[in-house]
Amino acid sequence: MTSVKEFRVDERATATDLGRGAFVFTDDYSVFDWGKMPDEIPDKGASLCTMGAYNFQLLEENHVPTHYEGVRIDGHDGTLDLGEALSTGAVPEEMVISLTQVPDLPFADGSYDYDAYHDAAGENYLVPLEIVFRNRVPVGSSLRSRTDPADHGLDFEEWPDDAVDLPEPVVEFSTKYEEQDRYLDREEADRIAGAASIDRLEELALAVNHVVTDRAAEAGLVHEDGKIECLYHGGQLRVADVVGTFDENRFSHDGQQVSKEVVRQYHKRTQPEWVEAVGEAKRRADAEGVADWKALCERSPEPLDEAVIAAARDLYCAGTNAYVGGDVFDAPSLDAAVDAVRDL
Repeated sequence: MTSVKEFRVDERATATDLGRGAFVFTDDYSVFDWGKMPDEIPDKGASLCTMGAYNFQLLEENHVPTHYEGVRIDGHDGTLDLGEALSTGAVPEEMVISLTQVPDLPFADGSYDYDAYHDAAGENYLVPLEIVFRNRVPVGSSLRSRTDPADHGLDFEEWPDDAVDLPEPVVEFSTKYEEQDRYLDREEADRIAGAASIDRLEELALAVNHVVTDRAAEAGLVHEDGKIECLYHGGQLRVADVVGTFDENRFSHDGQQVSKEVVRQYHKRTQPEWVEAVGEAKRRADAEGVADWKALCERSPEPLDEAVIAAARDLYCAGTNAYVGGDVFDAPSLDAAVDAVRDL
């Protein structure tokens, strides 16, 4: 998997009961499913933890069930809500969560065995899907390569060069634990979800989208797209993982991306040979029926310039300050941080 946050188990989940653990956010980043890149972006982990905790608390206020329990900070025993943590002058990098079971997903003869996953999972498991919601189709969105504008009620023969607003949010389902993400039709997504209701997953995605979109607008940001993951326990679905951050979602300000997409597009412009090698390795893996596409990749990414790292850091921190409505980080204004990355 390509996660850039560490995972700690304090109390393991069982077939019947949720466990307890934590995400420890790092300053690593990943693009194009590569996993840990050569550089770190300072304060990125604290930014994502702060923004994620803020969103989980907004969801709780709006009666959306989640696995969030609070945050932890150095020098303080126990679990705090975000406001309590920030009032101490510390910025959290650790999020406390309820845990569910995540069985192995076997891969053999070119396919994944979801029946085995659910046989092991029972009634307490992480749904092996990502539920994606889209309000806008920016440059870089995979929707441009997989669909036509007319599929979404848009009056364009082909996708314009600029971002396009959708008349209604679009919800899609993709795989979670496969080495290469696949978008799924509703029938296959329903099969992969197991006992979890596809309709309820879609309802939760739209609820999260609504909450994050409204908060982003208040902060001067446009919420373009994002995703959720969910756990299933005792017949109930809860929003899991982390939601509404600059890694999970795409936001923009004054026409400029304010998300990991900035770094992603920078790599496409400055390291096109590596990006193409990643794409070729994924195509070969598909053709050869193997899961580990990265072993087939003939190039590795190069480190970023220090100026790019500094600009990315300021964008994460300024964006978080704007989103949560406070001076959590020592960072320039959102306008200044956005201007700094326009020409990367």
